[in-house]
Amino acid sequence: MAEKIQAGIAMLKVIESWGVDHIYGYPGGSINSTMDSLQKEQDNIKYIQVRHEQVGALAAAADAKLTGKIGVAFGSAGPGAVNLLNGLYDAKEDHVPVLAIVGQVPHTRMNYDYFQEFNESPMFDDVAVYNRIVMTPESLPYVIDKAIRMAYKEKGVAVVIIPNDFGYVEIPTGNYSTEKTRNQPEIKPQPDSELVQDAWDMIKNAKYPVIHLGQGARGATKEVEALSEKLQIPIVITGLAKGVIPDEYEGNMGPFNRAASKVSNELIKKTDLLISIGANFPFAAIVYGDRPFKYIQVDNDQAIFGRHHSLDLGIWADAKLFVEKLDEISEAVQPRPFYKAAVAAQKDWRKYLKGLMNRADGPLEYEQVYQQINRIADDDAVFSMDVGDNIINSFRFLDMNPKQKILTSALFATMGCGIPGAMASKLSYPDRQVFNIAGDGAFSMVMQDMITEKRYNLPIINIVTSNRHLSFIKSEQDDVPQDEFGVDLTDADYAKIAEGMGVKGIRVDEISQLEKAFDDAVAEVKAGRPVLIDANITDKRGIPVELDLEQDDTLYTPEFLKEWDAEELKPFDEYLAQYSAE
Repeated sequence: MAEKIQAGIAMLKVIESWGVDHIYGYPGGSINSTMDSLQKEQDNIKYIQVRHEQVGALAAAADAKLTGKIGVAFGSAGPGAVNLLNGLYDAKEDHVPVLAIVGQVPHTRMNYDYFQEFNESPMFDDVAVYNRIVMTPESLPYVIDKAIRMAYKEKGVAVVIIPNDFGYVEIPTGNYSTEKTRNQPEIKPQPDSELVQDAWDMIKNAKYPVIHLGQGARGATKEVEALSEKLQIPIVITGLAKGVIPDEYEGNMGPFNRAASKVSNELIKKTDLLISIGANFPFAAIVYGDRPFKYIQVDNDQAIFGRHHSLDLGIWADAKLFVEKLDEISEAVQPRPFYKAAVAAQKDWRKYLKGLMNRADGPLEYEQVYQQINRIADDDAVFSMDVGDNIINSFRFLDMNPKQKILTSALFATMGCGIPGAMASKLSYPDRQVFNIAGDGAFSMVMQDMITEKRYNLPIINIVTSNRHLSFIKSEQDDVPQDEFGVDLTDADYAKIAEGMGVKGIRVDEISQLEKAFDDAVAEVKAGRPVLIDANITDKRGIPVELDLEQDDTLYTPEFLKEWDAEELKPFDEYLAQYSAE
């Protein structure tokens, strides 16, 4: 007689075979067969009980962003399924593989208007690259395996809806997994030599060339740095490429647009040749617009060519292989005045930022918080940034290197991604230091899952910058301009809230309290426990460097600079004149 196995357990064994060691979710009546299987398989796969399905889906997406391996989350029929959508759209927009297991009422109750029964499939049609209802218990492990393959193939979300009774049924034991197909090395597109020569010819003829580097260049740090120095080309980066090139490298101008450095925005305004390498920039339509620069785009995805700017040269290639080939055929150039001007301007910008961080008197502001983060951060730390002003502040003030990782909801930009990202970071990298950096608006959306950090002993440093405003939106309303409305937040003592959840809470109201607070936080996580610092900062806005992209340099008047405590900053044209780069 053939051996039998519970269909739900067979499903989990397929998931395990793909290297998944934890799964996020919240129990519900229509997902009980999966819960039964998780209980029986708990020695092989860890169940992480989140307190909201949104958090589970966001954490699964974060797993995939951090490791490249598929993340897995589940929700029950009805409200549980709906709650998953926020995290699934985050995975869709950032192009990472996630498997969503969705409960359904028993198949004998379907189409009878049963409790919590509804047609779930259409809801997932837009978010999913693969969306199926399991039709028989015997097909359950097969459908799960195919869903995982499709998620990897399309770099997106796969949804499998399971009638609850199917998971209990015993089916023939067998090898349902095709995981071995993943052992084959990824094929990286090689750059065409003639096209690379064309790129070199364009660079030689450019007066103000700029490299726009994305996270597709991760793993090519030394090669990109060497090319930048050899060809005397400054680098601007996408936000998610922060850390690909060390912040300390003199040719790294940082991100541009709103979450940006002053100099990077000025370079985009000045450049006559932009070389995009592994970069996906969603604000291209407003930042690039119809700017007359020549545009070279290098990417391993042919589908995105021309998405950001009219294309002068497109090269389908792996970023690192392209950089190596360009280095091979190119010749070192003489010191370029434009590059010298950019380096000098960026040096002054960094000096300005450091001065803000070092201020020791007056009210507590976000810059001093970031000074402490930099002080205690390990050289391989992981930073989970929630959405809001902390995106701008992290891009400007975090000192990062290629060993560190940064994580956020990039294209979907959903608030509340900080805690899920931090939990995923600690589960994926248990020996690394992990930060969750969130404003009070974003943190309050998911703060219930501090309990999850406590339950699973995840020693995370949670930092809440409380300024009682939705500052990012407040600034947008100011820039329209319009009257501020709906952006003020009712205050709360987040340190006390953390204490109520069994997590050590530290409230900071003054600059003088910061150093001890962060030292205490380090001691807490070294003891294996999560901690929260509630930093009560002002609602001050950082200098809006992006405004200069759409207006004249008259913004850099003494009045403008005084308003933003930036009297020492100069327009980029002054640096160009200093180095005779006009």
